[in-house]
Amino acid sequence: MSATNEFRISQIVDNGKMIQLTLIENVSTEPISQKQMIIENVAKKLDAETKEQIMPLLEAILTAQPTINVKSYQQTQMTMTMPKSRYEHLDKPQVGEILHLDLKKI
Repeated sequence: MSATNEFRISQIVDNGKMIQLTLIENVSTEPISQKQMIIENVAKKLDAETKEQIMPLLEAILTAQPTINVKSYQQTQMTMTMPKSRYEHLDKPQVGEILHLDLKKI
């Protein structure tokens, strides 16, 4: 099974004969507040009547708490090394450009 993933080049190291690319998965991560996660999880567990009574109290309690943002997704990072001729064959991609990689299960 294979899947094509997008990776953004974050660093290029050229030692003359070999090129080392550091790649980061090109996904959008959105911070989510810990308060919002608590409210959503509590809301899932309550019936409509209890939710109507509890949610205003919970929101009042959480308003007094500091906001902590949590990343909702951990990005994959990888480093690859290749001969300079192979890098040039790829049209010399630069930092910030996107590479499409076909990842196959071995």
